[in-house]
Amino acid sequence: MTGIIPNLSTTQRITKAVVETPEGIVASQHSRASRAGAEVLAAGGNAVDAAIATGFALGVVEPWMSGPGGGGGAVFWNATEGKAYALNFGMRSPAGLDVADYPLTGAGRANDLFPWPAVKDDRNVNGATAVAVPGMVAGMGEAHARFATMPWADLLAPATALANEGMLIDWYTSLLIAGSAPKLASVDADTAATFLTDGRWPPVSGWTSTTSPRIPMTGMADTLGRLAHAGPGDFYTGDIAAAVAQDVQGKGGSLSVDDLAAYSAAWVEPYAFDRAGVRFRALPGLTAGPTFGDIFDRLAESDSKGPLDPARWEALARALDAAYTHRLATMGHDGEAPERPACTSHFSIVDRHGNMVAWTQTLLSIFGSCVTSQSTGMLMNNGIMWFDPEQGKPNSLQPGKPCLMNICPVIGLTGDGGFALGASGGRKIVGAVSQLSHMIADRGMSLEEAFHAPRIDLASGSVIADDAIPAEGLEALSKVAEVTTTKRTIYPFHWAFPSGVMRRGGLNTGCTEVTAPWGDALSEGHVAKSA
Repeated sequence: MTGIIPNLSTTQRITKAVVETPEGIVASQHSRASRAGAEVLAAGGNAVDAAIATGFALGVVEPWMSGPGGGGGAVFWNATEGKAYALNFGMRSPAGLDVADYPLTGAGRANDLFPWPAVKDDRNVNGATAVAVPGMVAGMGEAHARFATMPWADLLAPATALANEGMLIDWYTSLLIAGSAPKLASVDADTAATFLTDGRWPPVSGWTSTTSPRIPMTGMADTLGRLAHAGPGDFYTGDIAAAVAQDVQGKGGSLSVDDLAAYSAAWVEPYAFDRAGVRFRALPGLTAGPTFGDIFDRLAESDSKGPLDPARWEALARALDAAYTHRLATMGHDGEAPERPACTSHFSIVDRHGNMVAWTQTLLSIFGSCVTSQSTGMLMNNGIMWFDPEQGKPNSLQPGKPCLMNICPVIGLTGDGGFALGASGGRKIVGAVSQLSHMIADRGMSLEEAFHAPRIDLASGSVIADDAIPAEGLEALSKVAEVTTTKRTIYPFHWAFPSGVMRRGGLNTGCTEVTAPWGDALSEGHVAKSA
């Protein structure tokens, strides 16, 4: 068993307040995006209205995580119908992609989220050759057409306003950009010009300054304004589609206007199972939903409540390990994954009527392909990295093929309400969502208790354990795999970033990863009081 001894304070404690309210709540990775969604709820919108506003806002305030240039998926609970819906708006490889353009080097592994065999010049990871067909806008359009109650343009207005303001540069902005600065400086000049000072250095504000500079986002503001006016279809068959395809092809990618025109988000039957009196609903297919179910299949229901005892830590670790091994053998790849910052955006919403949304959207890697569509101001995904570049594997790269996703938005339904959960963090997502669900469903924890409880991660074959786990629990974990203990800090962060909401007896709660400095769960009443 090994441990990381930090420089940071050992006596500091970080918590987040969780308040019960009959009002709707938005829990997301960024306070400004949560505010945008909560304001929609306060204006009379439902959970889906708030989801559209929140999702587009996240694409502005943390554009390196998600945005119109990416994809994802969501699960909805319609309280009036008493029915769950699942929506897949994952990315696809372009139809004109040529596998021969991604030759293996024959040496080493890719230096990013997945340990694929290395491709020449990392063409599947960085640059326009890594761009897949984005699906987020199509997903938003489908959700709006089916469930929204407010005009499309009104729901894009908060994101457009945020883009017109420009991105505020605080210390966390600088930290996140700094971690990717060398790659940003070398991959795409337009991206470097947007996010780096002099094309090389992360932007910073003064340590004691009371004012902060901003990153201009006029291109994104113009695109959102057009999208609000012309509707989501313009992204796939209109002027935005033409601009995006021309920009990506001009930088060497294969994304075409035909790819965009042929794309559609898909309503699918939710992956469903029951557990400890909870009816779970997740995304099926090429997502982490089936792996989420597999974890619970391997984990016996708990006969006690509260914090996990040593035997339960061991059982949980074995279930995570076995389920992920099965996933890699049948859906993806094997091998050790390098440590990378959590990327992707997840948010969860519950409105005052009990409708719930668990929504995950992503560019895949942080900053996606590191390519900006210069005509639209949008960062583009690197969805091609989701494919194994080696042929003859379960998830081998091919043209016109859906990407295997790690996303795991989940809704759990109970007799007096339920909860919506999800996370960002690549391969770490399903472990975090399953542990939180286990703590709530099997161990009887509240949302606040579950989010503040210690967690483990086992996505890379060894156990990364919160050092708050008692020594007996750590010893039990070491029976499963090598254990590294580390403090739950802001950066680096070794687990996924979850966001969740819960409804019990007509009262709602929300919480985000307690160490995340931007994450916030805001109610409609909260934003009304602070307006």
